[in-house]
Amino acid sequence: MRRVVLWVPDWPVAAAVAEGLVDPQLPVAVHDNRGVVVASAAARAAGVRRGMRRRSAQQLCPELVLVATDQVRDARAFEPLVQAVETVVAGVEVVRPGMVVFLARGPVRHVGSEDALAEQLIGTVATETGAECQVGVGDGLLTAMLAARAGVLVPPEASAAFLAGQDVGALSLAASTRQASAETAELVDLLRRLGLRTLGAFATLDPGDVAARFGTRGLIAHRLARGLDTLPPTSRRPEDDVLTATELDPPAERADVAAFAARALAEQLSERMLRRGVVCARLQVAARTEDGTELVRTWSIDGAPTAAELTDRVRWQLEGWLSGRSGRPPSAPLTHLELVAQEVSPAGAVQDGLWGRARRGEAQAGRAALRVQGLLGAEGVLVPVLQGGRDPRAAARLVAWGDDAAPLRRTDAPWPGQVPAPWPATVPTEPVPVRLVDAVGAEVRVDARGTTSAPPARVLVPPPPAGKGAVAAPPVPAGEYPLLAWAGPWHGTERWWSDQGRRRAYVQVVPEGAPALLLAVDRGRWQVEGVYD
Repeated sequence: MRRVVLWVPDWPVAAAVAEGLVDPQLPVAVHDNRGVVVASAAARAAGVRRGMRRRSAQQLCPELVLVATDQVRDARAFEPLVQAVETVVAGVEVVRPGMVVFLARGPVRHVGSEDALAEQLIGTVATETGAECQVGVGDGLLTAMLAARAGVLVPPEASAAFLAGQDVGALSLAASTRQASAETAELVDLLRRLGLRTLGAFATLDPGDVAARFGTRGLIAHRLARGLDTLPPTSRRPEDDVLTATELDPPAERADVAAFAARALAEQLSERMLRRGVVCARLQVAARTEDGTELVRTWSIDGAPTAAELTDRVRWQLEGWLSGRSGRPPSAPLTHLELVAQEVSPAGAVQDGLWGRARRGEAQAGRAALRVQGLLGAEGVLVPVLQGGRDPRAAARLVAWGDDAAPLRRTDAPWPGQVPAPWPATVPTEPVPVRLVDAVGAEVRVDARGTTSAPPARVLVPPPPAGKGAVAAPPVPAGEYPLLAWAGPWHGTERWWSDQGRRRAYVQVVPEGAPALLLAVDRGRWQVEGVYD
């Protein structure tokens, strides 16, 4: 979907200027404990760069004004700008202080064109707040963000070409939580060490290979590099919104008083999402005043936010509303505060079926699975995913319900030594030990050349071990079964180059009075690997 991103360059510096902390004519650098975080244009012209130590920055620019970072200040000063944007468009989401995003379709239809919309936004922000901003439009979130930083409008269907030459470090722009930022930084470092230094090079990889090597965060980054959104579009929200609310008694006139109640609400919201095993893509903060005025703001969220991160966003928003800097403070004290987690879904939301939304039974099963996960943890509900492999057990893996069901190995890749079709319909959770003997009762053996010591004649299934509590029932009742037919063996050596290498051989047998079995011999021991229907 086409998105519009409005970005204010060097926002922490602009916020410090707006708060009256520094003279806008002087070079300014905002710093934390490690060094410079943001430098103004004048400071950059003198050689000051992000990440530079404060002492080094002052040596390069003696008149440099240093200001400590303050996220509350950044959010508080950003509220007037968001209100200015809302005079032009509706449905604005705050990604972080200094950047907002919204869908392009409605505003563009109202204004007439994307160029006219960008021009109107830049003019409105400059007139009402004095801030200089840049607007970008593109398909997908990352495309729109990079377009805003370049001040361009990317034509439809041109995202892949626009992103191809961008450095993979641009993936960090779409991360808005601490966990997402840390995982993305680690991914970017790994991609560079692998020689994938541009988004175009990363986008050419097969999604299955990306899932196998980089996991869920890699898949999200891969979608962004291809000019898509972080999740595939769906025709409905898979889960209901999660809501928490409280009445403020006495009404709150100061941000610190309201923030105390907001902290408890944010922790409650985080706990509810954790119990349901879900994450949200948007956080809506809503408040009501004594005279009935409604205040609403939406924050965009990437990844699984912690309770502290939710609290920060609510506190920032309350500071913006109650500081009065916008010239439009609440008309009365706040009496009601409400937090809503929107676009709620399990990690890796499941798409609807080909012919529309899922049936009622499927939706109920999904909700039941999430409730079980809330009780037992994410690994309490597992689903199978087919992938490439040489045998039935390797060709399927179990993933937690709601996780991205991407195969770790490609199914269309060649697999020399693969067990021939048809494969068994049932694969035991753990291989079941059996004995395969010849006509005289001797154990059938397979040598290094894949030759059997004698034709198999019987398969002996032992009873389950006693005294170990409840165990899974064997796929075939215990007993001795003469063989009606057999085929094989299929011999192969896996991972011969490593310490985990092993030599295995497979045999298909048809016992009398029992279903056909796929047997495997590993280190001289036979076991049931599958049962044919």
